[in-house]
Amino acid sequence: MAGCSGKNTESPSSPQGGSASGSSDSSKPVEISVFAVQESGIDIPVNKFTKHIEEQFNIKFNWQINPSDGAKEKRQISLASGDYPDAYLLTHYIDEFSQADVLKYGQQGVLVPLNDLIEQHGPNIKAAMEATPEMKALVTAPDGNIYGLGAYTECFHCSYPNKMWINTEWLKKLNLKEPKTTEEFRSMLQAFKTQDPNGNGKADEVPLSGSTEDFGVRIIPYLMNSFVYDDDRNYLTMNGGKVESAAITPEWKEGLTYIKSLYDEGLIDPGAFTQNAEAFKKIGENADAEILGAGAGMHPAIFVNIDPGNTRSAHYNPLPPLSGPNGISYATHDAGGVSPGAKFVITNKASEEARVALIKMVDYMFTPEGQTNAATGMKGIDWTDPEPGDQALGEGVTPMVKTIPAKEGEAPHNAGWSGMGHFYMPKEYRDTWVQGTDIYASDGYERRLYNASLLYQGHEPKEIFPIWSIWIDPSVIDEASMLQTNLKNYIEQNQLQFITGNKDLNKDWDAYVKGLKDLKLDRYLEILQTAYDQSAK
Repeated sequence: MAGCSGKNTESPSSPQGGSASGSSDSSKPVEISVFAVQESGIDIPVNKFTKHIEEQFNIKFNWQINPSDGAKEKRQISLASGDYPDAYLLTHYIDEFSQADVLKYGQQGVLVPLNDLIEQHGPNIKAAMEATPEMKALVTAPDGNIYGLGAYTECFHCSYPNKMWINTEWLKKLNLKEPKTTEEFRSMLQAFKTQDPNGNGKADEVPLSGSTEDFGVRIIPYLMNSFVYDDDRNYLTMNGGKVESAAITPEWKEGLTYIKSLYDEGLIDPGAFTQNAEAFKKIGENADAEILGAGAGMHPAIFVNIDPGNTRSAHYNPLPPLSGPNGISYATHDAGGVSPGAKFVITNKASEEARVALIKMVDYMFTPEGQTNAATGMKGIDWTDPEPGDQALGEGVTPMVKTIPAKEGEAPHNAGWSGMGHFYMPKEYRDTWVQGTDIYASDGYERRLYNASLLYQGHEPKEIFPIWSIWIDPSVIDEASMLQTNLKNYIEQNQLQFITGNKDLNKDWDAYVKGLKDLKLDRYLEILQTAYDQSAK
């Protein structure tokens, strides 16, 4: 189906090959029990999209509703007890089946393989996998079975998370050019610190800050990427198909030396290594005066309000990756929200009739119309067709979806499933959404982030270890998980100690490397290499 490949010329309101064509001929609805996680503002049983699905596919849901808190534990208890439903329909950013779960319960027979169901009743799912081989690899277990479907949600701006936003108003005031190298970046921070760019006569400027609370807000990865690739999660690099650790390389040590020099000059806010998101935003939104020179973050709303009328937000603009002393200029890159587990599975409790109805339901959500209705809300309530003059997010792309803004004080429409409905949103689909052309207006914010990400695109290495999509052998998954946690914690604790001076980069470096070896770094890389080689096959 062309619509699934993102090369569609049809409107999302006219899906091909699926829509609601899977309705059962039987007059009696198919009863299906479903474990679901309910998000704030959504009442699943009376939700408008729920009613739409029930009517179109002749289903009567028996919902097992669970709040976000404790959802994972309740799912695990239901499986362990044997008292589980016909299907699980989860929200991937709250809870989902891990790859280890999928393999475990799939091979136990608890989860039903979906291969034949997709082949016979899922034309849109099948077309999506053909159009997006990465998605097929993501859901296909090493034994060849598809035991569940995840959320393939390609968020372009999320795929380059470690951005730097600099106060371009301060650049203008100080007559500075945008820095392109690590040393020019240092000079900019020095000017921010010493030349009173906010003009209040006080030395209250914070040249550079960040946070530790979430992925994409730490300052180290952006700076380290000028020396060696920093994936900001597992510190892995690839070299001719070989999995290696960046954190033991001479380039890593060189990067830490540079960051420490900024810290020693007072150019980095010490709180950047310890503070939460709220504390970071207090710096960006300091009431008395604008004091933040540069902020690390996936997007500027992390540290400054983007509400209409807030002029400060427009002062912060993206800085492309810097070139280091050896010409290195990387950008952290990942799958941009693509999830490796399964948010939708069918269990062996489901009847054949229920299995067919369920796969047809999900197949509908692999059409543009079905995906938009599920994730955003029903057409005519939360979205509509574009109007003449509307521009899509992607350059040169025909607009397909225009959201209907909620009115002030209006109650939630309860017309969609939000994250529970996320299934197939490749970049091509997201690019068709209408966005405002003023990147500093609220309706143009996504375009602002999209344009910023274009500055980072292409700066990723040719080889990246796909930690989000490989399948690790179930017999070593617990070992790998333990090693990953221990190594990650050790690397992050030591990089902070080196930067702040609690450890000496010259005297203590060899002991640090030995510590990684003692934590079985080589064994961890061996496990990942095996998984990578198997995935490559």
